[in-house]
Amino acid sequence: MLSPSTQAQDSFDLVVMDTKSFMGNYSIVPGSAKMLTDREGYDNQPFFINNKQVVFSSQDDQNNNDIILYSFDKDDFTNMTRTPDLSEFSPRLTDCGTYISAVTVETDSSQRLWLYPINFGEPELLYDDIEPVGYYDWYDNKAAMYVLGEPNTLIYPQSREEIIPIASNVGRSIQRRPKTSQITYIDKETSVSLNGINTFQIKFYDLKDNSEGTYGTTLGEEDDFIWLDKNTLLMAQGQDLYIKKVNKTTEWTKIAKVSMPGYGKISRLAASPKLDRLVLVMERK
Repeated sequence: MLSPSTQAQDSFDLVVMDTKSFMGNYSIVPGSAKMLTDREGYDNQPFFINNKQVVFSSQDDQNNNDIILYSFDKDDFTNMTRTPDLSEFSPRLTDCGTYISAVTVETDSSQRLWLYPINFGEPELLYDDIEPVGYYDWYDNKAAMYVLGEPNTLIYPQSREEIIPIASNVGRSIQRRPKTSQITYIDKETSVSLNGINTFQIKFYDLKDNSEGTYGTTLGEEDDFIWLDKNTLLMAQGQDLYIKKVNKTTEWTKIAKVSMPGYGKISRLAASPKLDRLVLVMERK
């Protein structure tokens, strides 16, 4: 697994589309897809901080990455960070709602988790002794973190003295299941062959009762999934979007195909809190 800083060489853009969710049914509005970004470079890792604003990591012409905020109601972009000697990746909203968190590649190549106040105050280093961090998600005001290494490890710092080991050799999608204490991830330790196709299990670790389990398998060897709600997973394969109702089935159901001229496969995904917008990352050909 590469660190975020080494992944900033290919070109990716963000595509936004309208979506609908009614009585547990999630769908894409046909013909609504449009480019949110459209340039050579790395625009990636989107995350909705509320229903009208999305943040993402964007590479500048000096190959540094900053966190950019896009406001749908104003149709404008704002730099949350502007750091010529640093690069920020994997932005998320903290549980308290007052910070944008990001994995920051520092001048000495350290990769640690920093907090950037929404009011543009001074950033704060969260865990000074945990690095190199690759990816993460929040639960109970603490971050479950994917720490780079051979193998990588997924940990949760219950306190400075108590670091809970969750798993090793996991994928880059670290996602808290909504309205639960579960951290979900892709287990890459062992592949599962389904109809001759390699897949991996999507597993969970419950931070309240220390239980573990699985939500079936991935689509092939794809890396990225998100939760739309407590029971619905969303994943892409190629240019196709699939959902899985984990409370009803272990099977994926195709809901849409997203074909944009000049673009290849879909990777990362971000859904708005009200499930009326979806942002996709697509690779430029």
